[in-house]
Amino acid sequence: MPELWTVKRLLEWTTDFFKKKNFDTPRLEAEILLAAAMNVKRIALYTAYDSEPADAQRTVFRGFVKRRGAGEPAAYLVGYREFYSLPFKVDKRVLIPRPETESLVLEGIDYLKTLPEGTTPSVIDIGTGSGAVAVSLAKNLPKKSNNAKITAVDISADALTVAKENAAKNGVADKIEFVQSDLLTNVNGTFDLILSNPPYVSKAQYDALPVDVKNYEPQLALLSGETGTEVIERIIVQAKEKLNSGGALFIEGSPFLLPAVEKMLNNWHNVRIINDNAGLNRIITATR
Repeated sequence: MPELWTVKRLLEWTTDFFKKKNFDTPRLEAEILLAAAMNVKRIALYTAYDSEPADAQRTVFRGFVKRRGAGEPAAYLVGYREFYSLPFKVDKRVLIPRPETESLVLEGIDYLKTLPEGTTPSVIDIGTGSGAVAVSLAKNLPKKSNNAKITAVDISADALTVAKENAAKNGVADKIEFVQSDLLTNVNGTFDLILSNPPYVSKAQYDALPVDVKNYEPQLALLSGETGTEVIERIIVQAKEKLNSGGALFIEGSPFLLPAVEKMLNNWHNVRIINDNAGLNRIITATR
């Protein structure tokens, strides 16, 4: 009698297959894809190891595994990515949110906690993409800043469409204004807090990116230019005019680029570099 393709066996085979592809999280991706194919939460797999998915579910799963093996990101296959414990719709119109960017949200929340009671902070997220930063911030505002005015901008109309859907999905559509703009070019008003996870990949780094990033995720959200600092430099220049006195700027960047960015902020105050959850230099902050 042939061995059944149980949940356990499917996960073991797929994990081994993904390991051979040198994926960073082979078991996790196998679980995400199988849960999506079975239309269940991933935690449900743990109590169903000995069960055999239906033929139709296995067919969907095989398709997922084949496409993932060819390089297509798992998040695009299943249509979502969890970020800051919230679900975000993602597809080829937007960059897939990374765990390290959660540090940007956390730092933003901590900064808002330092503002005086009774103020109405104005916050802007530059290059919002899927809306991960703006939506997570709106969902987790400190009590004293719960009436904060949040703006999310992106140069891509397609990205803004996805971001608006994610704001609605997470119940904060009424807290965020979405604006199509090349950085701060078309933005009115001034702000107490500017956050950005901008493109910071250099041309050489972009050419060397893994297939699942370079061939699938939007180049506009990744490639900055020859050095990787071009977009960040523009943000710093524009932010100088858009920040209220004492306002803060938080920018995510590569650990290799932040020393150069630090020099760009030599006439700002309180410049510091903050580590992400992996202990790598990831966020640079300064005040006006």
